[in-house]
Amino acid sequence: MSNQITQLLHRWQQGDLQAREHLFDALYADLMLVARNRLANHTAGTLQPAALVNESLLRLLGTQADYHDRTHFIAVAALKMRSVLVDHLRARSAEKRGGNAEQLTLSHAEGAADDNGIGYEVLALHQALNQLSELEPRAASTIELTYFGGMSRDEIAMVLGISAPTVDRDLRFARAWLNRQLL
Repeated sequence: MSNQITQLLHRWQQGDLQAREHLFDALYADLMLVARNRLANHTAGTLQPAALVNESLLRLLGTQADYHDRTHFIAVAALKMRSVLVDHLRARSAEKRGGNAEQLTLSHAEGAADDNGIGYEVLALHQALNQLSELEPRAASTIELTYFGGMSRDEIAMVLGISAPTVDRDLRFARAWLNRQLL
């Protein structure tokens, strides 16, 4: 199956739209699993897994990425899901506050009510990840692929072209750095 996915990816990149449709059909269940995992603890939100997957696929259509294999495609899709989720939360925040998003410190954000269930956690993580990516881009990528992509350390190692122990070190560093930033 993995070879078929890789072949479909390459055919799509060469302009075969039928290959793209077969690819999306073959990977839709995997993408839904990533979306469900990401939204699992946040059932009160208005964003459903299918909507998250569909919007991220639409955004993928607008990119010219060179996908190497299934894992790489899922990783890129997971990053698109992150941007969809953050954009959705920003729009919800603007709606709830009459277009003027309220600025809160993280200590106050914990106690604030959040109608969509995800809110401050994801937005704060997004902001901190942007800062981390300036300092240590690879460490930020490992967190993105773990948190937003639900990928295992071996999958992350393959996508980033590094060893699994290096992924572990990057994750330890990034988690410690994020813990310090998000307190």
